[in-house]
Amino acid sequence: MARRSLLFSPGDRPELMRKAPTAGADVVCFDLEDAVAPTKKDDARAAVREVLSDPSFDSDAEVVVRVAAETAADDLDGVVGSDGDADVRLDAVMLSKTGFPEDVRDLDDELAARGLALPVFALVETARGVLNAPDIAAAGPTTALVFGAEDLAADVGATRTAEGTEVLYARERVVLAAAAEGVDAIDTVYTDFEDEDGLRAETAFAGTLGYDGKMAIHPAQVPVINESFTPSPERVEWARKVLRAREEADASEAGVFRVDGEMIDAPLVAQAERILERAGER
Repeated sequence: MARRSLLFSPGDRPELMRKAPTAGADVVCFDLEDAVAPTKKDDARAAVREVLSDPSFDSDAEVVVRVAAETAADDLDGVVGSDGDADVRLDAVMLSKTGFPEDVRDLDDELAARGLALPVFALVETARGVLNAPDIAAAGPTTALVFGAEDLAADVGATRTAEGTEVLYARERVVLAAAAEGVDAIDTVYTDFEDEDGLRAETAFAGTLGYDGKMAIHPAQVPVINESFTPSPERVEWARKVLRAREEADASEAGVFRVDGEMIDAPLVAQAERILERAGER
């Protein structure tokens, strides 16, 4: 499934949670961590449960709830109950500040205790998490690595800059770890939601690094992100030609073949497959 855009919605704002799926994001994430004040956690859990168990709540997007490791048990009890309420629509769980693969497995155990088996979006936003990104990606329940630059900068004492060179190594390490294990890589938020040009440039750069999608903190950011991670018609047509030519080449057992004057080998075939996957054709 495409995960071009992941839109956060505060867990204590039911009116925003109900509207979130209309923004067009591939993933909507109801936040029980940073977006909710500690004194409002119980109210937020109840609000998330009410929205996700409402038969009128309709979402074509993947529905995720963000929890913290230290409050995961309480968060899950508040949202799905101790027995995993089947009436609650929940597709995955995001774990903030994932530092070790054991964090993912511990969350998986909490889900299993409630009769649930859900994929985990592991949010990598600390120095420890970045260093352990390959092992976190390899943890069974992990379906995506999510890079959090803002918390990482705070953790290491870095100064955030427009260029982002202070987090570039970590950003690249996360996407490499995700690619090595075949899970999705979702890029950090762009905090200035009124700066469309800056978001467009930042999102395009994330795509060149190999990211599959990007987080959004405002619905207005979703169309820009989706557009950036959607292959152009020209790229889609190129990919179709490559895969058609590969099928013909397979019959002759050719390892390298030609498409419109371009020599195509295995890496370009993989690129073509990825383009069609992002275009929703595979």
